[in-house]
Amino acid sequence: MKLLQDKVALVTGGSRGIGAAIAQRLAEQGASVAFTYLSSEEKAKKIEAGLAANGVKAKAYKSDAGNYAEAEALVGAVLADFGGLDILINNAGITRDNLMLRMSEEQWDEVIQTNLKSVFNLTKHALRPMMKNRGGSIINLSSIVGVTGNAGQANYAASKAGIIGFSKSIAKEMGSRNIRCNVIAPGFIETDMTGELDEKTKEAYLTNIPMKRLGKAGEVADVCVFLGSDMSGYISGQVISVCGALNC
Repeated sequence: MKLLQDKVALVTGGSRGIGAAIAQRLAEQGASVAFTYLSSEEKAKKIEAGLAANGVKAKAYKSDAGNYAEAEALVGAVLADFGGLDILINNAGITRDNLMLRMSEEQWDEVIQTNLKSVFNLTKHALRPMMKNRGGSIINLSSIVGVTGNAGQANYAASKAGIIGFSKSIAKEMGSRNIRCNVIAPGFIETDMTGELDEKTKEAYLTNIPMKRLGKAGEVADVCVFLGSDMSGYISGQVISVCGALNC
């Protein structure tokens, strides 16, 4: 039997990068997968078809996770289409990097809205159906930067650090309802964004990573499978870093 057989999962930002890898791995392990996208419907439909090829139900939803009303409508649509919600993975995120002296209010607000308020929005609306189901797993994607900070990313680091405090609080509030909430803090992961970096910049990153390589999106997805499955039934309120020993 697959680890996530008969479970329903919702992944925000599931049309590219780490989010797409997470959606794929969940489907491979038997979960029916709903995921969100913001722009390319054509790309989202291709991913939807790829997920369904695993013999599970899959559906893409165009939705802005940072918008409270859209998040509420999204959860309602998922419940109507899939009949329940067992796993919520808050993955949607952006960067608007700048040194603090140059950072605009808009750059700050946009990152906080997308990265942190989205986690509040989706968690808020997912809790009642999870309580009705007498259980659930919420997995929030933070970042190693949310633990260590990083020059030029005060907005991003603040949003990702906020996710950690939020998740630990939800774990304490909802533990008696058998709803778990955990955090994954990826380090430097191979994505479209890191693929655009020049070799000199990549080498600079690698000198600080004890394992001397970038992580793979699938390695983050594997942790999502574990945290979404019954194998992690007594794990809640924790931060798991997927960083090649960068922060140990």
